[in-house]
This record gives sequence, C-alpha cells and structure tokens, in this order.
Amino acid sequence: MSAISIPADINRKLLEMARQQIMQGNLKKAAQALNKAHRQAPHDARVFMLGGLLADKANNPAKAEESFQRCLEMAPMWGPGLLEYAMYSARSGETDRAIELAEKVARIEPRNPQVLAAVVDLAHAVGNLDMAINHLRRGLELHPGDAVLRRYLAVDLSITQQHAEATMLWDTLVLERPDEAELRYGRIKACAARGEPAAAMPDILVLREKFPEDPTLDYYATLARGEVPSSQPVEVHQSMFNKMAGQFDQHLVRGLQYQLPKLVADQLIEQRPDKDFNLLDLGCGTGLLGACLGPMKGYLIGVDSSLAMIEQAAQHNVYDRFHHVDLLKALRDTPEEQYEVLTSLDVLIYVGDLQPVIPNAARILKAGGSFIFSCEAAPEDGPDLLLQGSHRYAHKLSHVEDLCRQAGLVPSKQELVLRMEAGTPVQGFLITANKPA
Repeated sequence: MSAISIPADINRKLLEMARQQIMQGNLKKAAQALNKAHRQAPHDARVFMLGGLLADKANNPAKAEESFQRCLEMAPMWGPGLLEYAMYSARSGETDRAIELAEKVARIEPRNPQVLAAVVDLAHAVGNLDMAINHLRRGLELHPGDAVLRRYLAVDLSITQQHAEATMLWDTLVLERPDEAELRYGRIKACAARGEPAAAMPDILVLREKFPEDPTLDYYATLARGEVPSSQPVEVHQSMFNKMAGQFDQHLVRGLQYQLPKLVADQLIEQRPDKDFNLLDLGCGTGLLGACLGPMKGYLIGVDSSLAMIEQAAQHNVYDRFHHVDLLKALRDTPEEQYEVLTSLDVLIYVGDLQPVIPNAARILKAGGSFIFSCEAAPEDGPDLLLQGSHRYAHKLSHVEDLCRQAGLVPSKQELVLRMEAGTPVQGFLITANKPA
C-alpha cells in the first residue's frame, strides 16, 4: 500500500490492522483504526479505500460509494484504489463502471501481473469474456508460454466458440503436461463444446484409469458414444456456479432479464397472501425467490449444490435453513407430505430426466400443495428430452405434463420467455402442478 506518498508512512500499521479487522468482520474495531489514521493523515487515499470496503461490508452502499469516490479524487492514478472500486462496482451491478475502472488500471500498470490477474478475474465476474480474452492475450505477450494464462484463454475461447485456437491451446497444454488431469478435463469439455464429443474418448479413457468413479467421465463418455445422458452430474456445472455466485443476481436479472422468481413470488402471494405456508426452494441459487417473497410466516428452506450460492442467499435473511446437497438427493431424502409448496426455477435444465423428480415432489407435497418449476422447451415433434449445445436440457411440454398426471398431480402451464441469451429469447414454460386436496 506504499503507492501513496506519505512522509514516514505513519498510517501503515493502522491500515493493515483495519484491513484485517474488515476481513474478520470486526467492523467497529476497523472503523476505530481508520478514524485514527484519518486524524493522522487526512489526505491519505488509502483510508477512504478501506472506508469503502468497510461500508460495503456493513451493507451501506451510499457510504461505500462516497468513500471510493473520495479515494479516486485524492489518487486518480493509484492502481489498488481503482481496482478495489472496480471490484466494488462489479459486486454492485455497475458493470460499465467496473470495466472502465479496470481498463484504466490495466493502462496505468500494464506489466503488473497482479493487476493483470485482477482485471481478468473482474472480466470473468461481469461476464465480459471478450475483455478477459484481450487481457489474457496481453498477458501471454508479457509472459510467453505461461501455462495458467493459456489454460484460462483456452477455456474462454471454447466458451466463445473460437474452437480452432482453443483446440490448438488444449492440444499443446496436454502434450506438455500429459499427467495433469485438469488439462485433459479441459480438453474433454472443449471437444463437447465444439460438437465433437467423440474426440474426447482418448482423454476419457486415460482419466478413467485414475478416477474410475468420476460421474463426469461417465457423462462425457455417453456423449462421446453419440447418446444423450439422462442426467447431468452436479460436478459438471458446480464450479461455474461457485465462481459466479457473487455477481449471479446482476448477471441474471439485469444482463439476461430473468424474471421468474418475481413472477412466481407474485403468484404465491396472490394465492396465499398471509404467506403462512412451508416452501422448499430446490436449487435456490442466490435466493432470488426468497428475496422476492420477503419474510414469511411459514418456513422457507433452500437447497443448492453450490455452497457459494447458499452463502449469497443467506444474505437476504429470509431463508430459515439451507441444505447443501443436490436436488435429486434432497427430493429422495425428504419425508412425505412436508411442504405446501415446492419450487425449482431454472434448475431442471441442469438435471435432465424428470422421472425421479416429479414423483418424489408429489410425495413430499401436502394435499392441496403445488410444485412450481420451469423448463426450457424442446420441440413437440422431437424427443422427450434434448441436450442442447449449451449443455442444458430442454424438455417436451406434453411429456412433462404426462409425468405430472402419472404422479397424481394436476398441471397447468404458462409458456413464456425464460431469459435472454446473446440477445435471443430462451423459450420455455412454467408448470404449476397441484396435488389434489
């Protein structure tokens, strides 16, 4: 933190103490240290930067914004202050400002590897893969051959469908480090992403010798044989959700115009205005449904396979309890007739076959209860279950309705746009399946 010019740096120990206290959640002690530092050096920009972090931790966005702005006024070219403000902006959903600030830091300190890593992380956090790719390429100009940078670049190129360059990078990485399992996993996923899953079979066979019980290898092997896996292991998408947890709400709601939680919350409140019912939110994610419902008289229980998502959901302070477990296990292990409402919004697209889902949901529901869930729509003239290029499942509406009826539920449907993706509407449907009283 010595980038700010202060004679004899009388604040160093106080600022180190304040940062440590902020990280530990001891906000009162942190504030005391910052106040003392401010009295000693009123124009120390570091005090205001840490003041912004303190206010953010205390859920005081107005104060955080004021503190970061003061830091910027005092030290407009100080990299650490700009980076902290950029990351705060990303967490607050101010994506454009976050990108602008991060790009400014990159211009000020173009050869700083810590700045490069932070800017790439921020680009990933806000979902700007073009920005991430640009800075990864810049990093490789500074550090040619860096294996970590090449791996990140290969992943991003695969996601953005720049498959030729991604394939070349993965092949080179695996050739250099054939015993590094993570690289072979990366190449397997890249093969699936470019629509050539059969090309992954040699890597699958190598990894199976080391990890014979890994369900992700079974999943990709099924794809390699030209078959549609009936389900997707949690491990396939778990790391993605863990990484996205901090910015997931802004990405979905603002970026993808995702409105299902509000739509379902409004429906539930209209039907049960006293909110005196017990709800199991399967795949609760960051708790958007709970945030839209607000405090309830009944119990609101969240289930998710991503601990990072649960940690975000807990910040809404409306869920009574969470279970860190995948959806299928939660359904299997929950006793019968426990809940008036079950919800599963934008989750079954990662589960696949609903045969084990809907009957268990019917068993768990109390008489008169409802299972409310969404699916991406598969064509009615095709298979009941379709694995798309996005590696999300689409379900045929008529098949889903049949499964509900077979389980003793009475389904009603609402066909709608679930979210936007690359400017294109994602078509789907929302099912409310009622258990007769």
